[in-house]
Amino acid sequence: MILEAGTQCIFEQSWWLEAVAPGCWHDILIGTELQPQARWRFAIEQRKGMRCLVQPVLTPSCGPWLQLVEGKMATRLAHEKDLLGELVSKLPKHDYIALHLHPSRQNWLPFYWAGFAQTTRYTYVLSGLQDHEALWRGFAKNIKSDINKAEKKLRVEKVADPARFYALNRLTFQRQGMGAPYDLALVERLHAAAAAHDAMTFFFAVDEQGRDHAGLCLVHDHRTAYYLMGGADPELRNSGASSLLMWSAIREAGARGLEVFDFEGSMIEPIERFFRGFGAEQQPYHRITRAGRRMRLMLAARELLNAGLGR
Repeated sequence: MILEAGTQCIFEQSWWLEAVAPGCWHDILIGTELQPQARWRFAIEQRKGMRCLVQPVLTPSCGPWLQLVEGKMATRLAHEKDLLGELVSKLPKHDYIALHLHPSRQNWLPFYWAGFAQTTRYTYVLSGLQDHEALWRGFAKNIKSDINKAEKKLRVEKVADPARFYALNRLTFQRQGMGAPYDLALVERLHAAAAAHDAMTFFFAVDEQGRDHAGLCLVHDHRTAYYLMGGADPELRNSGASSLLMWSAIREAGARGLEVFDFEGSMIEPIERFFRGFGAEQQPYHRITRAGRRMRLMLAARELLNAGLGR
């Protein structure tokens, strides 16, 4: 797929943002559409009367993109500082901002100087996607065992059926006692937008009785495939279906000639352990936050209330 000028991945495309945050996303552009110098896109939401700048649901990162320059390190860093500082200066009025920076954006110092706080998070990535033998050698024993077990009883289907996938996806949230943070309408809207760019694939692991054991949603841009969503039937979780689908998605990414498979890592320990089992490399990224006066007062009041209840 072709990326829009001034963007670096699928999650920064205007069609993606319009699908996940219709009419609620904002675009800061330095330069022109034909000659962009920097760009930052994110969603604007009202939460408890507060105006918040956030990344939309199902959108793991939100840039920003910068047109870098050649030259000495001091020159490159000065240019980066100027562009990031200008982007921050153009942020719309807000009470709170919380965004995940793209993993390529490792320099968060200009945000620190602008009053942001930072937390390091991690995803896992695989490269060398065309060398299946090398990838397989890197898998943990339990992952290999699950895949071998699943291949004996299950087949993998690629079917463009968001409703079928969402049914499995919801079951996973229900098993954890949670509601899904998005509805079927959003998944269908996102699928329709991505399908126009050949950027989304649904995988299903099915047994001989026609039962769906698990489902997986893969999206990709010109370089990277992303594991976006997954789901499994809680009563059929021991079949190894989820490992089989992940392996199928990795091979699909390789077949498309992509360079990287991104597991879109989780900070939840069991999920991190599952991703790590595929031999992927840990990659850090930054979560940046900044609270305005109204938000700080609300958070302080909440702390006082909690302290009072704890006495």
